Amino acid sequence: MLFGAAAVSAGAFLTGCTSNDDKDAKPAGNGQSAADNTPGKHVTIGFAGPQADHGWLNAINDNAKSRAGKYPDITLEITEGSNDTAAQIGQIETLINKKVDVLVILPADGKALTQVGLKAMRAGIPVVNLDRIFNTPQAYRCWIGGDNYGMGLNAGRYIGEKLKGKSDARVVELAGLDNLELTKQRTQGFDDALKNYPNITKVARQAADFTVESGQAKMAQLLQAQSKFDALWNHDDDQGVGALRAIEQAGRSDFMMVGGAGALAAFQAIKQDKGVLKATVLYPPTMAASAIDLARALGQGKGVGGLAEYEIPASLTLYSAVVDKDNVDQYMPTGFK
Repeated sequence: MLFGAAAVSAGAFLTGCTSNDDKDAKPAGNGQSAADNTPGKHVTIGFAGPQADHGWLNAINDNAKSRAGKYPDITLEITEGSNDTAAQIGQIETLINKKVDVLVILPADGKALTQVGLKAMRAGIPVVNLDRIFNTPQAYRCWIGGDNYGMGLNAGRYIGEKLKGKSDARVVELAGLDNLELTKQRTQGFDDALKNYPNITKVARQAADFTVESGQAKMAQLLQAQSKFDALWNHDDDQGVGALRAIEQAGRSDFMMVGGAGALAAFQAIKQDKGVLKATVLYPPTMAASAIDLARALGQGKGVGGLAEYEIPASLTLYSAVVDKDNVDQYMPTGFK
């Protein structure tokens, strides 16, 4: 269900013709692409992610399972997932000892799990590092993930364009966990975008915890401190559920809200267009589906359709598209609960 348009950012890269209308050109990977459905060599893929205690993380697991189920030549060995780094390291070591063909790892902590990534690579098991990156490229064969800076940048551009005709516009930001690098990147991208709109001032920023409860509490504080502003950017649609509760309780409707990630509830609210939420910036969990495609390609020695090279790239950064009422129907099938 979750393999729709949000995968377009990587999908065009992973599928399609490899020739550019040049009959003499030799296609990459002997004519096979990462998402080629033609059965090939059997590949056992080990998948290790963090605990699915958040809508986006649960969607990551669902995407991986569903994608692997589409291929008759894949066996997926999936761990329970854990936010405890020692437990996740143990789970990955078990997969290494099982001698899986390829590993897909979304580490709870990239730095802390770098050594087990290195261990897998040294054991001859290629690693697809999903989203949270290891400390060294030696710990993975390919990285695929979202663009946190681009997420903030596109949120800022969208808000900037909506407010560019308004003098002395004021915006506020409801960020995620401040101890995470991704939160800093999202804020930096947002701030950099706003530099192009001298009529806009960011008057407040509050950090939440990527939870419904924290979103509600921190948004209530923002509303109390800021009696008037024109736009809100919220980093995460899960905490956005709480933020919208606080906004409704305060009886506020005098600003626009832009969310982040791509939850189904956010898409539905955008489509209804009856509240402050007007758009959300994607951080697509379909990256897990593409990671399975890449792992299968590595296990079968395939290339990537649409590229001249024989090998899959070392990294793939997905695009953070903005979804509003004009394109929400396109992205609705990708929304996560």
